[in-house]
Amino acid sequence: MRIIGIDPGSRVTGFGVIDTSGRNVQYVASGCIKTTPNASLPERIHTIVHDIFEVIDRYRPTVAAIEQVFVNINPSSTLMLGQARGAAIAALTTKNLPVFEYSALQVKQAVVGQGKAAKQQVQHMIVQMLHLSNTPQADAADALAVALTHHLRNHTLAQGLGARKVKGGRFI
Repeated sequence: MRIIGIDPGSRVTGFGVIDTSGRNVQYVASGCIKTTPNASLPERIHTIVHDIFEVIDRYRPTVAAIEQVFVNINPSSTLMLGQARGAAIAALTTKNLPVFEYSALQVKQAVVGQGKAAKQQVQHMIVQMLHLSNTPQADAADALAVALTHHLRNHTLAQGLGARKVKGGRFI
């Protein structure tokens, strides 16, 4: 299975792509989609959708995982993040990818082992788990962590349920 993980943001959206086979996980690619700082919201949305299309076309993932929006103190920032996340989900579903959602707490618990882990801890674990020679940017590391969360949660569930396949978010 090839998983694309997305860490949405209105200014920077991270992406990470991994290949999985049983317990084996292999790094494929990661990076950041950066919008122009003074761009309007429609321009930012266009950049996010266009660049996610390019990543999908280049790496051909079979499933997508995205981080859920957390409620920020600033309602305007939360709204902007939600709109960027919606654009990312629209891009993923337009390319016919099944999309799975994980909270920041779930991602940190899966990758670091505790839900209040710092970004640096997530980055460190990504380097260790994927045997990387360099530390990815924070947003790219977060996206890889989302992809790993999907793999870890589904691999563990599949093992516990007799290795049945997951289809449409449920076991068959």
